[in-house]
Amino acid sequence: MKVLILTCNTGEGHNTAAKAIEEYLTKHGHDAVVLGFMKLAGERHDRRVSRSYILSTKYAPHIFHLFYKAGAILSSPDRKSPVYYSNAGMAKYLYKYLEEHPDFDILVTTHLYAGETLTYMKRKGMLKQSIVSVQTDYTWSPFWEETLCDAFVIPHEELTENFTSKGIPKDKIYPFGIPVREEFYNNIGKKKARKILKLPEDKPVYLIMGGSMGFGKIRRFTRQLAKGCNSGEHIMVICGTNDFLKKTLKRDFKDNRNIHIIGFTRKVSLYMEACDVVYTKPGGLSSTEVIIKNRPLIHTAPIPGCEIDNLKFFVPRGISAAPGKISEQIECGRQFVNDKQLREQMLAAQRQYAKREAAAEISNLLEQMSVNS
Repeated sequence: MKVLILTCNTGEGHNTAAKAIEEYLTKHGHDAVVLGFMKLAGERHDRRVSRSYILSTKYAPHIFHLFYKAGAILSSPDRKSPVYYSNAGMAKYLYKYLEEHPDFDILVTTHLYAGETLTYMKRKGMLKQSIVSVQTDYTWSPFWEETLCDAFVIPHEELTENFTSKGIPKDKIYPFGIPVREEFYNNIGKKKARKILKLPEDKPVYLIMGGSMGFGKIRRFTRQLAKGCNSGEHIMVICGTNDFLKKTLKRDFKDNRNIHIIGFTRKVSLYMEACDVVYTKPGGLSSTEVIIKNRPLIHTAPIPGCEIDNLKFFVPRGISAAPGKISEQIECGRQFVNDKQLREQMLAAQRQYAKREAAAEISNLLEQMSVNS
């Protein structure tokens, strides 16, 4: 089976899910290709789309939220949205690519933009393959219901009504979970992870993350957390691709050997395994990685939109905690370090809701749909 997995560079979650599917398929003898499909229109176009997302979510989050809420109101399976028309222009590029690579058996998309382009192509008779959407947030997102995907993989069965109420047919929904890379399932143990990272075995270790692009008030959060660490605790901060944040924090804590500032890294699994608590924004993919790793999870300020809705899934089920203020978030993390019963309650909830076979079930679905197409 040969699979084309389409993604878009607006946050790393979509890309990471795509790579997790590719990793599993490749390991099990299939041929899989991950394509950031906006690049088909040129690197400049791809950067423009990515930059627009970063600027809107990082520097104008309230405006981004207004657009998201407007989209939720306008979204309908009975009409085509501006998002559909704006992505229809990518059809000629993707059609050319598929003409040059005609042997794909099935198409997967982890991003709405690609889903809209594929829908336009399907309506115009430009596609022969089935389309599978893999959702990367714990909620329906506006405009997915106007797409003509043949299957929707969602994070959990308890979200089925959330999707069907927006017009997505129930018989197209597969609650397999969000796929994560294999390394998150392979536990080496906290002791070994700390040895690799040269961290003490007997001191609390906190991990702060802001997503792939270092979103959020990480500098303020780190300073406040560090003030209360007077007993040899260690803090690890992953800044992602935010080089300015990394340089600023390195300068702030240059004399504190217990605070470790990390830029973009492919060792997130290792850092999670070494820590006692994870502080991170409620992104769907990164939160799933923490859940699979089974670590106490404190959610910090969300990017307005899907991440607010993600919290509505996580918090009531005890999968994470999300106090409103930074001081409360920090104190909550300390409570999970010190209270074994509290900690085990959350870890048990995570184990209950974790979808550990997501990639395998997606692979099986793709095989079945390829045979039947």
